[in-house]
Amino acid sequence: MNDKKAQTRERILAAASCALLQRGPAEPSVSEVMGAAGLTVGGFYAHFESKDALMLEVFRQMLGQRRELIGQLDPTLPAEERRALMAAFYLSRKHRDSQEQGCPLPSSLGELAHLPEGFRQALAEYLERLMAELAGNAEEAPKVLADMALMVGGLALARALGPCELSDRVLRAAKSAIL
Repeated sequence: MNDKKAQTRERILAAASCALLQRGPAEPSVSEVMGAAGLTVGGFYAHFESKDALMLEVFRQMLGQRRELIGQLDPTLPAEERRALMAAFYLSRKHRDSQEQGCPLPSSLGELAHLPEGFRQALAEYLERLMAELAGNAEEAPKVLADMALMVGGLALARALGPCELSDRVLRAAKSAIL
């Protein structure tokens, strides 16, 4: 792929990432994504087979970025401390209010059942990898899953409420249940 085509593709991916984070993978249109990238719809199919293919690539990319952030936690810390650090960031106001970066799960989970199987596969792979990285041993895996469910659900509720006192309380409650 030549440099110009690669740069254009990256602009499309960046615009699609913002759209997915804010509204999930199903709702944003190709026209909306291309407009946000400063491009016309006509050039879309030179880069992607379909809107689902674009959104799946973005979904996988965003989950990969989340894993990279988690991978930066000190591996010498006990598993429980790593999970507590992850919860402290994940259930923060800054993460809740981010419009351009953040976890795509709260905006996407409700739609995954209606999207191609690749989305559910990407989610399953992500969860399995996180469990492996965050559980100190096999007995801790159910606790890791429960913590992840609580974090995603807490963040989803907090984002739905927007920045307000009740939203802050949701974040604090979910965080205290994990810590």
